[in-house]
Amino acid sequence: MFYEELFEKLNSSNVDYVVVGGVALVLHGVVRLTADLDLMVHLEEENLSKFVNVMNELGYRPKVPIKAEDFISAKNRATWISEKNMKVFSFFHPQMPINLVDVFVEEPVDYGLIMSDAVEIMSGNVPIPVVSVKNLIRLKEISGRPQDLADIAALKEIEKSGR
Repeated sequence: MFYEELFEKLNSSNVDYVVVGGVALVLHGVVRLTADLDLMVHLEEENLSKFVNVMNELGYRPKVPIKAEDFISAKNRATWISEKNMKVFSFFHPQMPINLVDVFVEEPVDYGLIMSDAVEIMSGNVPIPVVSVKNLIRLKEISGRPQDLADIAALKEIEKSGR
């Protein structure tokens, strides 16, 4: 899988995270083209420090011209939300520009709720925590973009089929 090294490192560093977005759709069995990886990372300072360390170790850099460590600060994230209407903080890999990781700057749904019914999906030998179909639908409803509406229809078919 495209991001397997990242998942391995997040897991071995005990980062509390869940895969959401297009990659979650694919892992649940929806055929859809997606290049970026959307994550919901528990926005607790110690956890964010571990997350940023992993991103730095693997060579990922913020798309905006700031230090990755700036993401750890709740005050910074609140400023970005209020002044720039920021929804996600994006990391890219300079040697692999197609590798883009978007992380929510605030929880659109309570992280504890998302994590409580997340499922573990294996990619080779790597367990990946993935948002449940029910909560992925909920996140997609909040976004409400045309692609999200199509994704919701596909996810409801998965729910009906019991996969």
